[in-house]
Amino acid sequence: MAGSLSEADVAELGARLERAVVAVCPAWLADRRDDVVQAAVVKVLELQRRSEGDRRFSASYLWRVAHSALVDEIRRIRRRGEEPLEENPVSTLAATSPNPESEAYGRELGRQIEGCLARLVRPRRRAVTLYLLGHSVPEAARLLGEDRKRVENLVYRALADLRRCLEQKEVSWSPNG
Repeated sequence: MAGSLSEADVAELGARLERAVVAVCPAWLADRRDDVVQAAVVKVLELQRRSEGDRRFSASYLWRVAHSALVDEIRRIRRRGEEPLEENPVSTLAATSPNPESEAYGRELGRQIEGCLARLVRPRRRAVTLYLLGHSVPEAARLLGEDRKRVENLVYRALADLRRCLEQKEVSWSPNG
């Protein structure tokens, strides 16, 4: 079934991938973590099946698989237009639904930020993206396998670059500003 991996090996692999997924998964996808872990395990088991002999997977490789599975899940959610349900969807929707003008502004601001992010050099883009997704600097450093101080500098400089880029595009930070 899983090549040369025993049930204990598969369980250990699952636990390692679960830790990696928890580390990269944003809070808004917490309800999908098990699905992402399962998809990551399937990817690794498929690779194991295709390769010959017993193969050990490094922590960095498993992190990349977890990240890839997470990105696949986000794409699947966007493709289907899914929205997570809240405890009381009616009251939450009524309390948090922006007006159409705010929604249009938010979409445009998002496009502008994505454009500015695309212009950043890769190390800054990766660090600030994790930061903007809600990861702390120490978490981002751990995920990137970098020194905390280096990631702190990358985030700081990337935020300054983003601010400059948005100012050049004359993007205000609020619909009223």
